[in-house]
Amino acid sequence: MANLKEVRNRIKSVSSTQQITKAMKMVSAAKLKRATNAIVQLRPYASKLKELLANLSASLEDGSSPFLVDREPKKVLVVVVTSNRGLAGAFNMNAIKTANNLIAEKYSKQLKAGHVSIVAIGKKSQEYYTRRKYNVIGNNNDLYLDLNFENASKITESIMEGFLKGDFDRVELVYNQFKNAAMQILTAEQLIPVPKPEPVKEDPKKVKEDPKKEKEAKKGPEMQVDYILEPSQEEIVAQLIPKNIKTQLYKAVLDSNASEHGARMTAMDKATDNAGELLKALKLSYNQARQAAITTELTEIVSGAAALSA
Repeated sequence: MANLKEVRNRIKSVSSTQQITKAMKMVSAAKLKRATNAIVQLRPYASKLKELLANLSASLEDGSSPFLVDREPKKVLVVVVTSNRGLAGAFNMNAIKTANNLIAEKYSKQLKAGHVSIVAIGKKSQEYYTRRKYNVIGNNNDLYLDLNFENASKITESIMEGFLKGDFDRVELVYNQFKNAAMQILTAEQLIPVPKPEPVKEDPKKVKEDPKKEKEAKKGPEMQVDYILEPSQEEIVAQLIPKNIKTQLYKAVLDSNASEHGARMTAMDKATDNAGELLKALKLSYNQARQAAITTELTEIVSGAAALSA
């Protein structure tokens, strides 16, 4: 009977866990819908702004904006975007591992010299790098409580101010880019200085096959989009580049927020399925133990009756 009670208690416990994971999955699905709408609405604007700046910066001199100056990266800042909560599978650790690999591959000398700093957006990355004695700048865990462009811009402004002061020479951004509920793309990109566009190299075979591409190739790679700038190029650049940096960081946070809910929904779905499989196994064990107990009781009754009739 003790064995039956133990199995019965385990069934109750797993059943409760299954109900909790189902509820968490539903909550994450609702939050995912809102987070997906936010990032889908921002992406066209962010990509167009980045494209416009790329075409514009190709004709600019390095001195036209301090955020275009590519200095030797003696001091590096890495912005790591994670979440405040767990129960999302490997979502947070994958972003942290990507940041660690980036530092190890590109900035190992700076790390040894103690010139690698971290801006952690999310409690998980904040705790991870604080425990490992990294130079963690600020505390941005409250951003997710009221996630909007204004609050994200405050973080970006402090980063840009540090770059202008010379506190760091390069800023790298690591986050999970949202693709769908089941897939997040780990992304590491340079935020400051704003990277210049790389010329796209066309396949010679495809150029020959396509008459339009052949004409574009004959024009040469120096052909860029010609903008009419008012009031002046300097004033537009002074506003456009900082706004683009703020937008790209905000987009990364929105991407990570949507990815978090997608990862948690997927994790809770798997946890629910695993709990269901465990319940089946426990119910089978319970029925087997119950059958064995009934058989034992019947045997004892029959034996007792036989002893009395003898």
